[in-house]
Amino acid sequence: MAKVMLREKDGEIYFYIPKKDMEETITHIEFDQEDKWGGEMRLSNGELWWAEPSAKQLPKEIVCKKLED
Repeated sequence: MAKVMLREKDGEIYFYIPKKDMEETITHIEFDQEDKWGGEMRLSNGELWWAEPSAKQLPKEIVCKKLED
């Protein structure tokens, strides 16, 4: 589990882990509605992460679980 900062800029959503100083863009997300956003997220580096679906309201800090590299 990791605390992650999410922000949106120019139509892309950035996934940042301060502890690793890693920032990637989200290339695919399981649920992408304003009221239900999250689930499995594929990053631009190929990693797969999971976040509890909730309202989109960005920027925000959430806890995510890494599923695969």
